Amino acid sequence: MLFNTIHHEHNRAWAIWQLDEDESALIRLLDGMAIVPEEMTNLFKRLEFLGGRVLVKEVLNSMGQSYQGIRKDEFGKPFPIGCDYQLSLTHSYPYVAVLLDKVKAAGIDLEQPKAKLLKIAPRVLSTAELIDAGDAIVKHCIYWSAKETLVKVYGKKDLIFTENLKIDSFLLKQEGDILGRIIVEGEETTVPLQYYVFTDFVLVYSK
Repeated sequence: MLFNTIHHEHNRAWAIWQLDEDESALIRLLDGMAIVPEEMTNLFKRLEFLGGRVLVKEVLNSMGQSYQGIRKDEFGKPFPIGCDYQLSLTHSYPYVAVLLDKVKAAGIDLEQPKAKLLKIAPRVLSTAELIDAGDAIVKHCIYWSAKETLVKVYGKKDLIFTENLKIDSFLLKQEGDILGRIIVEGEETTVPLQYYVFTDFVLVYSK
C-alpha cells in the first residue's frame, strides 16, 4: 500500500510505499515486466526489487507516462525506459521510495535509524559533521541519508564521503531543509535537500 499519497511538485513527483504484498502479487502488478535476477536469493531484497519497480510504474502513470521498464547506465544509475526522466530509487524493507524529475538529476534515500550508524560515522562524516550530529542517532541517520542522496544526484562512483560530500549543519526537526555540497576536483556543486523524520525511518531527497 502507499505509505502516503504521490506528491507532485514542479516537474517532479515522489512517493513512499510500505510493502505488505508477497512476491507473486508484486509480479502481477508489473504485468510480467520485471524479472528478479537469479542471484538475488534474499526474500526481502527480492521484494524491494519488485516493489521499487511497481512504485516507479505508479508514479510514472500519475505523471501521464507509461512504465516500460528500467535500464541502468555504466555507473549503475537507473533510468525509466521510454521517457527522458531522471529517476532515483531507495529501499529499506518494508519501505521503498521513488523520485522522478523531468528536468534535473534526482536523488532520494531512506534509512532506518540504528545504533550501528554511530560506529561507522567516522568513515562517513567530517569532523564538523560529527560534532554537529553528536550522539543523536536520528541526526546521524539524516546525515547518512543526505550523503547517499548526493551520491545518487552525482550519478558516478568513487566519491569519498568525508571529503567529496559535505552537509551543512542543521537544527533537527520533524522536517526541514539542509544544504549538501558535492566537491570533486576543486569544483563545488550545491544541492538543496529536504528531509522528513518518520516514526521508524528518515527520508531525504534533492529539491
